[in-house]
Amino acid sequence: MPNIEIYTKDYCPFCFRAKALLDHLELNYIDYEVTFAADKEIEMNNRSGRFTVPQIFIDNQPIGGSDELIELVESGEFFSLLNSTVPQQQNHAEGSYHVR
Repeated sequence: MPNIEIYTKDYCPFCFRAKALLDHLELNYIDYEVTFAADKEIEMNNRSGRFTVPQIFIDNQPIGGSDELIELVESGEFFSLLNSTVPQQQNHAEGSYHVR
């Protein structure tokens, strides 16, 4: 199972859109909420080289933000990154957690 991580802020519509798509695909992910967590935001910047949210990683590989996620899903490349078609999994709300 691939490890999916996403850095978000609580007021960001692009973050909501990216998480909604991951939820729709029934993928588990770790949500690092960085609104009031400067250390996590610095970590995100260091990992991605970017300063905007969301920043999404699959198995530690940065894929970009919500626009890039949508493009990857629409082109089918996202599923290649997952190393197979999307299997049935637990819903995000049931199987993942938020890190602050």
